Amino acid sequence: MVEFQTLEIPEFPKLTHNITWFARALRKAGLPIGSGRVIAAIEAVRVAGFSKREDFFWTLHACFVSRPEHREVFAQIFRLYWRDPKFLEHMMAMLMPAVGGVQEERAANAGAKRAAEALLDGVQREIPDVPEQEGSEIEIDSSLTTSTEERLRTLDFEQMSTEEVAAAKRMLARLKLPVQPILSRRSKMDAMGRHADWRRTMRQAMRQGGDLQKLARKSPRIRWPNLIILCDISGSMSHYSRMVLHFLHAVANQKGAGWAKVYGFTFGTQLTNISRHLATRDVDAALAAAGSEAQDWEGGTRIGDCLHAFNRDWSRRVMGQGAVVLLITDGLDRGEPSQLGQAMRRLHLSSRRLIWLNPLLRWDGFLPKAQGIRTMLPEVDSFRAGHSIATLEQLAKEISRPDDVGEKHRLMAALGE
Repeated sequence: MVEFQTLEIPEFPKLTHNITWFARALRKAGLPIGSGRVIAAIEAVRVAGFSKREDFFWTLHACFVSRPEHREVFAQIFRLYWRDPKFLEHMMAMLMPAVGGVQEERAANAGAKRAAEALLDGVQREIPDVPEQEGSEIEIDSSLTTSTEERLRTLDFEQMSTEEVAAAKRMLARLKLPVQPILSRRSKMDAMGRHADWRRTMRQAMRQGGDLQKLARKSPRIRWPNLIILCDISGSMSHYSRMVLHFLHAVANQKGAGWAKVYGFTFGTQLTNISRHLATRDVDAALAAAGSEAQDWEGGTRIGDCLHAFNRDWSRRVMGQGAVVLLITDGLDRGEPSQLGQAMRRLHLSSRRLIWLNPLLRWDGFLPKAQGIRTMLPEVDSFRAGHSIATLEQLAKEISRPDDVGEKHRLMAALGE
C-alpha cells in the first residue's frame, strides 16, 4: 500500500508542466505512456480537483497504469516526484556506493532502483563524506572488472535496473532447456535393432509358405515428455515470475528442444491457464496477454487451493507422456497445511519429475522454517534456486538427470533437526 504524505499545494501550481515531466519519468522507467495519456491525465486532474493527495494519486494511476507490473514502479516514482524527501534520500543512496546511511536502514522494494534511475537520469551523484569510524571495514566492489554479461548472470532479478532487465531478457531468450527422450514400451521396426521381432518374423514367413528367410528386428520407440509450468504470481513472487516466464516463453517457442508440448499456469489466489499465450511468437504480446488474463497478479497466495484445482481440472489433460513439472513459488502459503500436503502428493505422483524453483534459496542461511515450505519439501524430486540467470542455466544442465535433487537433501536434514 502507498503511504500518502501531507501535500502542500502552492498558490499557483504549474500542474501541466509537472504532470508532463512526471509522465516523462514514468516513460523512462518503462511505462508505455504517449502524449494522449498525458493530455488525458491533465484533463482528469482538472475535473477531479487537486485537494486530496490520495485522489490525485489514483487519478494519475488510472491514466498512466495499464498493466499490473507497472503499479509498483508508478508508486515509487509518485513518491519521489511529488515531494517525499525521505524517500528521495533513500533513492539517492541506492545509486551511490553502499557506504552506510539510509540504504542500510531501509531495504529497496522491487522497481525502486528503476524509479530512481528514471528521475535522477543525468544527475551528477557524488559520494557523500562519511566520517570514518574506528574498526570500520571498507568493502570495494570489483564488479567493474568482470564483463557485463557475467555480472548479470549472478545478479538477483529483483535488484536489476531497467537496462539490466532488458539485457537479462535478451540473455534468457538465448537459453535452452534440453530434455532427454523417454524410452517407450512400444516398439518400432528397426533393421539394426537389438531385439528380435518374432511376430513380424512369423508373418513374413507365412507369406513365403512357411520358410523363415530373414529375422525381423525391433527397437523401443522414443517419446518426448510434456513440460508443465506452475508459476506463482503473488506479491512476493511477481518480479521473479515475469523473468522466469520470459525464459519459459523462449523454451515453448524453440524448435527441436525436445518437449512434446509446453503448458503454462499461473496462480496466486486462483489458477489461470496461459498455455495459448506462451505459444505466441512475440514475447511482449504473449506476456501482456497472460498478464491481462491472470487477474490475481501481486495478490495473496493460496498454493494448496490452486494446486488442488490443477489436479482436479487439468492433471488428466496435460500430465500424460511422463510430464516434467516446474513449480515456481516461494512456498509462503496462507492456506491449510493438510490441503497443501495432499495436493503436493497428488501432483508428485502424477508427474515424472517435480522440480521446485524457489528464489528464497538466494540467501545462504535459508532454512525451511515456514509451514508451507516444510509441507511441500518432502514431495518434490529436486529443490533449486530460481532468482538469477545463473540458476536457470544450472537448471538447464540438471533437468534431465534423474538423480538431481538440488538442495533437497540438505534442507531435509535441517527439517530433521
